[in-house]
Amino acid sequence: MKQAPDYIAHKIEGAIVIDGDTTKKVWQHAQWSKRFVDMVTGEPGMYNTQSAIVWNDTHVYFAFEAEEPFLEAKLTARDSIIFLENDLELLIDGQDCYYELEINAANTLYEVFFIWKDAYTKGSRFDIPEFDVHQPQAYTFGGDYDRTGASFWKGRHPRGIRWAFTNFDLPGLETAVQLQGSLNDHRDIDKGWTLEIAIPWTSLGLLANGRSIPPREGDIWNMFLGRFQKLMAGGQEVTPHPAMAMTSHGVYDTHLPDKWSKILFRTY
Repeated sequence: MKQAPDYIAHKIEGAIVIDGDTTKKVWQHAQWSKRFVDMVTGEPGMYNTQSAIVWNDTHVYFAFEAEEPFLEAKLTARDSIIFLENDLELLIDGQDCYYELEINAANTLYEVFFIWKDAYTKGSRFDIPEFDVHQPQAYTFGGDYDRTGASFWKGRHPRGIRWAFTNFDLPGLETAVQLQGSLNDHRDIDKGWTLEIAIPWTSLGLLANGRSIPPREGDIWNMFLGRFQKLMAGGQEVTPHPAMAMTSHGVYDTHLPDKWSKILFRTY
């Protein structure tokens, strides 16, 4: 039996101006996800987080609404390790590769392009100057918080190690946030923040892996839409950070594309 999608992204007419405003008519008419759940347990997330996806022939658009009583974002340099703070995340699976985007409430971006080591072979489509494994911003990566026993070297995913390219910038990416409260001022209680993302389909060629871009009616892409929350208790940072996602993974590991949400694209 074919598995039901976790979310249906409907096609729209026209483009969206990316300014972080999710009160626009297009988002009011979009299908919003249910409240994100704890990535491990599947229980409702500690703060409400929801997202919506729409698309047209040129772009795919994402919107997030995140409840946040204490808006905080102190990392402002591009490609800072944003998951050390509160963030919203989008990962897109390309089967032999995947893309990660993290954004904080200051609209600071962190981008990484991952290629499974077993797919990166001499003469393959990844064997190009952009993905030179000898450049200093290329790393090997085994997954989240898993460095014991049999998974010590390769992580918990059956495919093992990935190459991670931290100098990657997705062409044409647009992002914007709006704050409902005061940033880095905990003297008041904030409502939260909203985020909009626009990605040109032409920038997703490697991730499409032969699939049609823009998608055809009924195509399904695996994507992670999630959130990580920094918490302090008794002057100490709580680790690992609580993780919330559109769908649960059952384990604390973001980097499991087979467990990401199945996004079905509808042309109507």
